[in-house]
Amino acid sequence: MTSNAESGPASGNSPVGASGPTKSLWLHLLKLSALAGSAAVVSCSLVAVLFVGPHGGLSSLYGGVLVMLFFGISLLVGHFVGRNNPAGAIGVFVATYFIKVVGFAAVLFIVGAPEWLDGRWFVISAVATVVLWQAAEIYGFSKARLQIYNDPESKGPADA
Repeated sequence: MTSNAESGPASGNSPVGASGPTKSLWLHLLKLSALAGSAAVVSCSLVAVLFVGPHGGLSSLYGGVLVMLFFGISLLVGHFVGRNNPAGAIGVFVATYFIKVVGFAAVLFIVGAPEWLDGRWFVISAVATVVLWQAAEIYGFSKARLQIYNDPESKGPADA
């Protein structure tokens, strides 16, 4: 098969190089997701203050920050474990998830709901934060450069 497209000028002055894998994937995802989650928390808190008052804003802040803490721990664990043992990262994710669910549930049951907590705005902010956090993570993963194959080893000057 041939192409009838004409060859045009080179697209740049330098040759195109291969890009390597994304450096510090987990920290990049944490930064991206934290920005998106913060936008959700701030937006929901401002709306809650306007509709309900300061306790609504604080409830919204509490719900969103709790979600960000929950998800942020996983990305930090991924960064520290995945750097040294990429194959073991999934097992540590599962263990961390179990510990987080049990730990957060225990804290919520032991501490209980404060009197000032507005449940509606707590949930609205938590759900909005989850949605934006997960969307940012998916976007970050979709843009990540993950190296699947090992780089070919050079045998010497004859390979060049």
